Order: sequence, then structure tokens, then C-alpha cells
Amino acid sequence: MKNETKKQSKKPRNGNGRAASEVRLEFTNPEAVKVCLAGTFNDWRPEATPMIRLADGRWIKKLSLPPGSCEYRLVVDGDWMPDPLAGETAPNPFGGRNSVLNVLPQVA
Repeated sequence: MKNETKKQSKKPRNGNGRAASEVRLEFTNPEAVKVCLAGTFNDWRPEATPMIRLADGRWIKKLSLPPGSCEYRLVVDGDWMPDPLAGETAPNPFGGRNSVLNVLPQVA
């Protein structure tokens, strides 16, 4: 009897089996010690998505997200703020603004 394995798809999948798209977020703050992302994609838990600091004071994070709209905020040294580079924002229930990220479907 032969041992066979299924080939895995190279495209990342989210929890519902739909292909996810890679998104790269960037933020610049040379004085920041810790920058995280909190949003609908991680149940608003900043500790789940820390950004990576680059040598020039830029912070980056790559995410695999399903197509659609998601809201998020930056958490810079404990202070929550909208992303200054976001093209769109939406009001939140705390009187502030959330950044909106519209994730396009991955092109096959």
C-alpha cells in the first residue's frame, strides 16, 4: 500500500477556508518603544499583533487577512490611536476614530 499525502495550497487560508490576502502596515515613530495593532482581526487584543521595529524608526507588520473591511487602531507605548496613514476612518463607541482597512481579494 502506498502512502499518499494531499498537497497543501500555497495560498494562505483564513478560518473559513477563503484565500487570505497579505497586507503590510507601516508606521513611523522613532521615539516609540513598543507598537502593536489591535482590531477586528485579533479581537482588539494589541498583545496579539506586535509590530516589528526597523532601524530607521519605522514599524512594520505583515498580516494575512480575509477580503473585506476591518477596523483597527495602533497602540503606541500603551496609547491607542488611529493610523495616520489610513485612507479611511470610522467612529468608534468611545468617541474616537478607528482606521479602516479594505482588503481586496487575492488575484489568482
